[in-house]
Amino acid sequence: ELPDGGVRPNAAQFKQLVVTALRELHGEVGAALPVDVLTYEEKTLSAILRVISSGLVKLWSALTLLGFYQNRRCAFRVLQTSPFLLALSGNSRELVLD
Repeated sequence: ELPDGGVRPNAAQFKQLVVTALRELHGEVGAALPVDVLTYEEKTLSAILRVISSGLVKLWSALTLLGFYQNRRCAFRVLQTSPFLLALSGNSRELVLD
């Protein structure tokens, strides 16, 4: 979330932001954590990230504690986590059975 508007990061800038957040909180070890940006929607600032399960806490904590992007306030909101990518493709609560 970028509450004050302005320029939105593209996919490459978003990936760099994630790596920077990891580096700031966990140092070079955190920055070396393999994180993949599977999808990124610049318009809505939403993304699906893939990380090994042992790195989830490091990633989540780094994103939670990051508060600025290009000297502007920002916040990450985790909407869903899953060990299975297919589970992220839809919401079972919105499923309509015929």
